[in-house]
Amino acid sequence: MDSTIIYAFLLTLFAGLATGIGSMIAFFAKRTNTAFLSVSLGFSGGVMIYVSFIEIFPKALDELVGAHGEQTGTLYTVLAFFGGMLLIALIDKFIPSPENPHEVKFVETMQNDPSSQELATTATERVPLNHETKQRLHKMGIFMALAITIHNFPEGLATFISALDDPAVGLAIAIAIALHNIPEGIAVSVPIYYATGSRKKALKLSFLSGLAEPLGAAVGFLLLMPFLSDTVFGIIFAAVGGIMVFISLDELLPAAREYGRAHHAVYGMVAGMMVMAASLILLM
Repeated sequence: MDSTIIYAFLLTLFAGLATGIGSMIAFFAKRTNTAFLSVSLGFSGGVMIYVSFIEIFPKALDELVGAHGEQTGTLYTVLAFFGGMLLIALIDKFIPSPENPHEVKFVETMQNDPSSQELATTATERVPLNHETKQRLHKMGIFMALAITIHNFPEGLATFISALDDPAVGLAIAIAIALHNIPEGIAVSVPIYYATGSRKKALKLSFLSGLAEPLGAAVGFLLLMPFLSDTVFGIIFAAVGGIMVFISLDELLPAAREYGRAHHAVYGMVAGMMVMAASLILLM
């Protein structure tokens, strides 16, 4: 059990630190690779949707039906599933749209915002920004990092709980969440970099926001493990399924299409489902 817990924590750490990859892309890419992001986000959505309905929901149902009977167990499973959706929906609702990390961000748009031509000038000539612009950009980056931190808590818990139950499923979910964290890293690092002129500070804040994934796992472990019974595990697992389906339908797939590559998004989603299906079959 100890090795499984360590493995689960390492997976959440890997998923969270993928925000740093987004930071590096933002610093070294002249334009957003829309094909890559579209396929990646679609792939993430496909993995999450498939594993939620094929693996997570049935396991939660088995646990709760075994503990409470068919009718009551099914009711608890359904309520927990939609409760997970409600939780992540409330988190999204209370985060303003401009600071929402799941709003589509392009490297070139953020670097050359028409409402702030100083950003484009800074990118090419490295002239100082005025104090007001620096404050605005710094505030934007801080809010982005805070929003990502809030979102990453339930995602970290989802990865951790899934890995505890099935290490292979946990790995697939960690990869999916890592891919969808890449655009979030772009959203944090670009405004901080142009506000401070420091890649180091932008990378640091991006990585710190990603650490909310293992922090969410740690909080879940400390609070829930002492009470982990069939009922608690089933409810958490069903809620995790609801969270992942909501993230996929509300954030990943729409964002993938908005990057301008609708067919790539669908191909990525189907590929994610196929990879998840194949891995589950091979591990049977």
